[in-house]
Amino acid sequence: LLLIVHFLLGFRRLRDVDYYRDDPLVQRLLGLQRLPDVATISRTLKDMDRAGVEQLRELTRGLVLEGLQREQFPRLTCDFDGSVISTKGHAEGTAVGFNPKNKGSRSYYSLFGTVAQTGQFLDVLHRPGCVHDSNGAHDFMMACFEHLQAACPAALLESRMDSAFFDRKILNLMDLYGVECTISVPFERLPELKRMVESRQRWRRLEGEWGYFEIDWKPKAWPAVYRFICVRHRVRRQQKGPLQLDLFEPRDFEYDYRVIATNKADSARHIVRFHHGRGSQEGLFGEAKQHSGLDLIPTRRLAGNQIVTLCAMMAHNLGRELQMRANGRDRSILAKRPAAWVFQTLDTLRHRFIQ
Repeated sequence: LLLIVHFLLGFRRLRDVDYYRDDPLVQRLLGLQRLPDVATISRTLKDMDRAGVEQLRELTRGLVLEGLQREQFPRLTCDFDGSVISTKGHAEGTAVGFNPKNKGSRSYYSLFGTVAQTGQFLDVLHRPGCVHDSNGAHDFMMACFEHLQAACPAALLESRMDSAFFDRKILNLMDLYGVECTISVPFERLPELKRMVESRQRWRRLEGEWGYFEIDWKPKAWPAVYRFICVRHRVRRQQKGPLQLDLFEPRDFEYDYRVIATNKADSARHIVRFHHGRGSQEGLFGEAKQHSGLDLIPTRRLAGNQIVTLCAMMAHNLGRELQMRANGRDRSILAKRPAAWVFQTLDTLRHRFIQ
């Protein structure tokens, strides 16, 4: 609870607890007459174990599911993606891996499941920084869908994923749980699909400078046929250097290409718009890292850092929960857009109310 209040107040370093140590409102909220010092907090995080982490994960997930049950959404969109949490030290469980901003630094590469309707973190799978994005994703997704179905059995489940999750096992999982999904398709793994996109002459207009065509196709050794929507977007950019047309990903001076695999039966326009909404998850990660301390690795112990990550998720979720309870949603617009609220960031709430 102290860590959640710490993040709500906008502090990041554990040492910053000294700034509000004598604040009577914080002491009253925590039920303490005196706040612990930094050494006590560090020792407590050091003594955390796996059982405590799993119980806190269950609590975090349960609070989100409780809010979803209260709102009774007709659709629930659960997005999955990994996010890098870097450190300059040598914390337990970190490794050198994919890290575009701090190359060579050790990091965690946690897989998050988020609910698009509320912008909250449902669950997290802690992983070292050297793993692939799909590592452990199958079991993690299966657990998330089971929790959502148990809490909201009447809701239609949806999911959006990037090309790292394009796999026969993942698509079979979606069909098994009745989840409508869209997945970006990697060209480098499917040269036959790349040739079909390059040789295509007639493209149907989607909207604006977007065009598309559809095919029912399956890669070799796949047991089932899936729907693939090939999309191109006209861009205006200057191409410098030699033009290499033999690369796996087709590009030219005028268009960017992408392919979406889906099991949805809606129109192509609706599916493309739905899949492009996956970008909101990146904004969610950025907001949580900037305003609720999701990117912090304050200790050398793995369990302690996992506890801090879960507390940061709870602080972010609490900011959304407060706004959901304060402002009733307009149920008439739910069919037109995934969220019925215009959420303010935790930083805005902090400036307007707490400070």
